Amino acid sequence: MLRKSVVACQTRPCAVRVGSAARSVVALVLMATLAGCGSVGMRDEMISQPGRPLVDKSLTAPKSDPEHERIVASYGGLYDDPAAAQAVARAVGRLVAASDDPAQSYRITILNSQAINAFALPSGNLYVTRGLLALADDTSEVAAVIAHEMAHVTTRHAAARARRAEAASEVNRVVANVMQDQDAQRLALASTQLSLARFSQVQELEADAIGIRTLAKAGFDPFASSRFLSSMARFADYRTMRGSAAAASRNPDFLSSHPSTPERIAFAVRAAREIGAPGIGEQEKDQYLLGLDGMVFGDDPTEGFVRGRAFLHKGLGIQFTVPQGYVLENTTKAVLGTDQTGTAMRFDGVALPPETSLVDYLGTGWVNGLETASIKESHVGEFPTAVATARADGWIFQIGLLRKGQTVFRFIFAAQEGQANLETALAESMANFRKLTPEESARLRPLHLRVIRVKAGDTIEHLAEQMTGVDRKIELFRILNGLGSNDAPEVGRLVKIVSDS
Repeated sequence: MLRKSVVACQTRPCAVRVGSAARSVVALVLMATLAGCGSVGMRDEMISQPGRPLVDKSLTAPKSDPEHERIVASYGGLYDDPAAAQAVARAVGRLVAASDDPAQSYRITILNSQAINAFALPSGNLYVTRGLLALADDTSEVAAVIAHEMAHVTTRHAAARARRAEAASEVNRVVANVMQDQDAQRLALASTQLSLARFSQVQELEADAIGIRTLAKAGFDPFASSRFLSSMARFADYRTMRGSAAAASRNPDFLSSHPSTPERIAFAVRAAREIGAPGIGEQEKDQYLLGLDGMVFGDDPTEGFVRGRAFLHKGLGIQFTVPQGYVLENTTKAVLGTDQTGTAMRFDGVALPPETSLVDYLGTGWVNGLETASIKESHVGEFPTAVATARADGWIFQIGLLRKGQTVFRFIFAAQEGQANLETALAESMANFRKLTPEESARLRPLHLRVIRVKAGDTIEHLAEQMTGVDRKIELFRILNGLGSNDAPEVGRLVKIVSDS
């Protein structure tokens, strides 16, 4: 997960954050209770070598930028796929020539992350994730995202936002020091924050408008932007198990750095219609999709696999299952989970010397609000365990430790006080923890995108049934291929499926 930095909008995702509300609870609340825990993450090589860097050689040599290596490490390293790189480079070349500043140089890096994300640095370093490339349905959709990011660079949005943020920080300092009325102080601070957020939203819509204009000038379909924004929104709902009714009822977040997705889609459609009617511009669908054939989909194999409610890691030789209703997400640092009630879960591992007991480790200060009287030791099969309760800032945490050799795996469940029975969720997850058998390890394979051509007689159901390793196959098939609820793929069209073969 990329931490935000002072270069503002350019280092923040300029795409829909999949499950953003749920993940905010996980990331902020769980990490707040862990005081310098030193997690080694879910890459098996990091368990034995905690200091090993994740940065590999760059897909294209980046312009000098101190942010680059941190970004690459945060997103799981680089994704080396010549076909995907060629597709992106082809789009960038056309966009640069059509942009407001053709003299600006860019370097593209494809990040090895399933997140749907793209962003740019003021230096001209552009980043797209393989997850974004997998979701896009043609070259014009990728070009729409890149054109948006290039617009942030050419309009110098980072510098403008940095100046605004510096001014807002000074206002906040003065308000805090001068105003004695606490209610008035809070109102003034909130007003400053809202002003800064709205400033970012204006930047986003400006980048959308410039990007769509550049897209059309480069000969691409200007409606690609609205299509891809729609696909991202649908994929976000798929990942968080929300139906259309729930999605429609969501309140917009006015303090978000981005306008709400419906607003952006409507804006993108209007901007495209000012250029021409649907059907203009190139999409380059077949050429793009053929370049995706074989791309890794979902989890990086080195970080383990999420299969429904189960997490399996071939390198570590472990698996566990979370309770019904939880949705898991695998990241470079941990496995995160949430349920519909807002309960959050985190699973990770740390190297621990054998002479340090689990009880002693709990007391080393990495847990805020630990209730020492709640600590209990036991076993799950052959694995020694310890569980404990912690409370902080209106939240309750159930923490479970499980030792396997010199690695301690940590389950952490969090909810607001009185909201959920975390002990049951923790106990069920730990009880399901076990080693993978050799046969299970042999069968565990990464998911890939496979591109096939629709034949006469193929139905949505038949095509979706060919997918493996994913839930709600028909829904995912429609999203990956940009098909609405009543659309059917025409004979001869290339479509994406997900398969572990």
